[in-house]
Amino acid sequence: MSEHLISFEDAASDPLACAAYIAEAIRSGDGRASAMEAVVPHYLHRGDVDLAAELANTVDDPYTRDRLLIKVAEKCAEIDDVDYAVQLAESVDDRGLRLQALESIGLRCASRSEFDRARVLAAELDHPEFVLASIAAYLNAAGDEAASETTLSEIDFPSARVAAFQEIAAAATAKIDAERAVSFTERALESAGEIEHEEEKIRVLCEIGISFVELKRNDRAVETFAAARGVAEALDNIHRDPLLALVANGFLQASSSEFADRTLDLITDKASLASGLLGFARDSARRGENDEGIETLEEAYAILRSQKERETRDAKAKINLHAQIAGQFAGFGKGERGIEIAHEIADDGGQVSALSQIARASVLRGEPDAARMAIRAIHDDDNRVFALLGMSDAFNEIGEADCAIAALNEASELAETVPQLSSRAEAYSEIGARFGGGGDEASAGRVIETSLDTILMIRDESNRAAALAGVSAVLDAKNLNLSDRGKEILVKIVSAAG
Repeated sequence: MSEHLISFEDAASDPLACAAYIAEAIRSGDGRASAMEAVVPHYLHRGDVDLAAELANTVDDPYTRDRLLIKVAEKCAEIDDVDYAVQLAESVDDRGLRLQALESIGLRCASRSEFDRARVLAAELDHPEFVLASIAAYLNAAGDEAASETTLSEIDFPSARVAAFQEIAAAATAKIDAERAVSFTERALESAGEIEHEEEKIRVLCEIGISFVELKRNDRAVETFAAARGVAEALDNIHRDPLLALVANGFLQASSSEFADRTLDLITDKASLASGLLGFARDSARRGENDEGIETLEEAYAILRSQKERETRDAKAKINLHAQIAGQFAGFGKGERGIEIAHEIADDGGQVSALSQIARASVLRGEPDAARMAIRAIHDDDNRVFALLGMSDAFNEIGEADCAIAALNEASELAETVPQLSSRAEAYSEIGARFGGGGDEASAGRVIETSLDTILMIRDESNRAAALAGVSAVLDAKNLNLSDRGKEILVKIVSAAG
């Protein structure tokens, strides 16, 4: 029996096979697990479930192995190989993950109207309610309302009933049957009242409120958000204020600014209040009321900035909110103000995120000079490369193909200076993907070759395998062929692994 599932010959001609070949040779358990996590999903994308399962089974770490097998099982269910999917799911050691896999397969069966099979799988679960909910929704869509109602009556878990009612309502909305959609949304609201977990109930009520808004029933939406606010007010934990901010923005979408303002007044946590105000500013942007939006955004920033470290409940969330506020200033055409605010973020990652958002928003507004200013404000070459890629994407969105290509060329030149080889290889692969997507196969091939040259220099085997999987993904997604020189580099990589 061969030591490798992947032959040397295959590895020398296919970047993904090369990645798998390297991953198989890794002796470290953690290293192999990390490499296989990068490789196996790409084989699933190709539809090679057998090899994906075999590679997953080479992983020693039981948790990683189980999660990979679940992905394979879900793919098998997707391609209508349910027997193999169930077989793989049942080979999962962890009981909780095994039941999760069986539930996923059951949901897939229901979506294909294989109701009997879905019921058999549901019977194996401790909590079959969500599979039953999916069966009920698809039965309703198939026109068998009696069977659908019978299945709904079997569901004791209110969250699952809500999910079924919302799915049926969404289908009715798609068919422009507003009366039916409202009816099932009302039933979802009724079941939501039975949810015992208060935080979940609030989120579900807000989802239903938005559904009413989409159905142009703002009266019922306001009543639903009021119910959510009542539950949120009674909370005595850290979730209270963020949920009140969610409710306030719900009122705003339902065109009830008075109730929205009153709800914001109930919030004591400064970050949550700033988050709510950011939502208000975005609503102003949607309505074209920029002056009001900027004023609201300045208020949000001032409140967030006034929050002391000892008052901060979630530092990561606060950094993310700070970055979003900076980005939204650019959305109002205030790029310089956004950059000024971005520079005040102490966390490097948060600052880069903010500046990248500013660059993208500025491009979309037709303000390339502001975008360039944001890009220049990013000091690290690695991060600047990826910000340029986002900028290129934004140029493509507004039909500025020449500007998009110029940004790609700049990113390609800058990538040479990225010190970390795995990041450099990833950057080249992403650049190649965009050239390929734009139809420039010659440039794509050249950049992919450079990515492979970089991968050859990566010493860590797990990172090398992951980088090769990234190259393979680009070639597959853009339907590109590896050049002769690319194959020569691949042979060197495989030989080094051997």
